[in-house]
Amino acid sequence: MKYEREIKTAFKISIPVMMGYSVLGFAFGLLLVSFDYPWFYAPIMSLFIYAGALQFVAINFFNVKAGLIDIAIASWFVNLRQSFYGLSLLKRFKKAGKLKPYLIFALTDETYALLTTIKDDEQLKKRWYYFFLCAFNQSYWFIGSTLGAIVGTNIDFDTAGLEFSLTALFVVLCIEQYKNLKNKIPFLIGAFTSIIAFILVPTDKMLITSIILSLIVLFLFRARLENNE
Repeated sequence: MKYEREIKTAFKISIPVMMGYSVLGFAFGLLLVSFDYPWFYAPIMSLFIYAGALQFVAINFFNVKAGLIDIAIASWFVNLRQSFYGLSLLKRFKKAGKLKPYLIFALTDETYALLTTIKDDEQLKKRWYYFFLCAFNQSYWFIGSTLGAIVGTNIDFDTAGLEFSLTALFVVLCIEQYKNLKNKIPFLIGAFTSIIAFILVPTDKMLITSIILSLIVLFLFRARLENNE
């Protein structure tokens, strides 16, 4: 089979994400239909939006009948962190060719964590390996959300607490990244600035504040960090 090695490797690497995305996607589907929206909204959103946290937020947008400008601004803030992720992957995706638009679209927190944690096999065709990894991850979310919506249409569920599964998954991936780091200082800077942001700013602005603070500190100590490497 063409690209068999890339497919097998991508699937193996994506298994931790499968365990989280299938559960959280299922929870999203349940939550969506619990507000009396048609079940097919779930697969459509998971196919064309594919932004876990934003999809949950979108349900609230629908309920309050938010305007397009309000939705656009909120969406920009929720997903602004992806811009910083993308900058660090420019070199990796440089030779992706026609696959590049999808790789950009399908980049999520968990996919980014896998791409930056797992050491690449030099024998792999990188752009296809990246493509299959992203595609597997999206398929888990798509299947989970679709099944959740279908099941939720026929059976009543209490969805309280299910949304925490994505947070738990990201914590596990973060721990794996920490273990693979030779220089722990950037990780500690991120943790410290997150605590500062949590204390000083409202919760809805914590993420962007901690990212900006981390970038400022990393920039100020860039020379020292490079020397430590």
